[in-house]
Amino acid sequence: MRGVWLATVANLDWPSRPGLPAAIQQQEFTALLDQIQGLHLNTVVVQVRPLADAFYPSHYAPWSQYLTGTQGQDPGYDPLAFMIAQAHQRRLAFHAWFNPFRVSNQENVLKLAANNPARQHPDWLVTYGGQLYYNPGLPDVRDFIINSIVEVVHNYAVDAVHLDDYFYPYPVGQQDFPDQSIYLHYGAHLFARKADWRRDNINQFIQQLSRQIKQVKPTVALGISPFGVWRNRAVDPTGSSTRATVTDYDSLYADTRTWIKHNWLDYIAPQLYWNIGFTVADYETLVRWWVNEVKGSHVQLYIGQAAYKINPGGTGAWADPEQLPDQLRINQRYELVRGSLFFRLKSLLRNPLDILDRLRHEFYQYPVAGPLT
Repeated sequence: MRGVWLATVANLDWPSRPGLPAAIQQQEFTALLDQIQGLHLNTVVVQVRPLADAFYPSHYAPWSQYLTGTQGQDPGYDPLAFMIAQAHQRRLAFHAWFNPFRVSNQENVLKLAANNPARQHPDWLVTYGGQLYYNPGLPDVRDFIINSIVEVVHNYAVDAVHLDDYFYPYPVGQQDFPDQSIYLHYGAHLFARKADWRRDNINQFIQQLSRQIKQVKPTVALGISPFGVWRNRAVDPTGSSTRATVTDYDSLYADTRTWIKHNWLDYIAPQLYWNIGFTVADYETLVRWWVNEVKGSHVQLYIGQAAYKINPGGTGAWADPEQLPDQLRINQRYELVRGSLFFRLKSLLRNPLDILDRLRHEFYQYPVAGPLT
């Protein structure tokens, strides 16, 4: 895979701002695809559900505010259908990127569109860190979100469903995610520790999502891009030799090891956003750890690369023009590393430290078909 993330939340990559006419949005998108194709990349991962909203007509979510400036307002065309058609015309695989549980970057439910299911089901919501989330501990919530994703699989020619690192939210200081009453109702009789119950909620979500995607369209892949550290070796001898303050297993309740072991995923793309030699989380140490995780499974391993960290005017590792090329050379030494995903598109297109020339002339000299097309 030679992939890139295209973020729509806060109009980071596309559209350039909300409220543009449909024709301008389309022109912007095709221009971005032309640049992706020109770099000999083969996969675009487009954020189609950033905040419990949609870049397509949906029974489960309102139109995204990042299209028109107003959540719930019809943009006058189907952006997802347009994007898929344009990507496939350029022989680019299209992965539909969903943020499943995040509802809003603010906590006032009344600011959501009147037809937003989050307003119709306030009992599904949790306020945490000044933001709104669907509660993963509720079976009805998990079923609802799975149905909303499978809706896209059924209606559109996507090549893959893609989830990133947001499951339970990242910890905010010492605040605990306020789900005690739901735990007592649904989980306390099965799990003595709330953390184990939370992990089981996400495990059930991933397993059921995987099963339903394959039932609808067996050729559509499920890929996840988790935070780059599963667990530190200090708390688990099978973890990585890292000292991360946040981990998938203990902080986000995302047990990626279980997902790989059971082959619930078609690919995993850990976000290895640290430099080579970083003492807390060394890049190659983590590549090696993830290679060992997928060994013997059917799960393909791609690496999430931190193009956004390249810093031409700064100091340190990311001001070094060899940092990202050296990371790609490390990837090439491991047969089970099947490619890279770059975060994110606009960061790459700014061409910091001439990274585009390096990619095109040293790593991606020739076009290669996407792995899931």
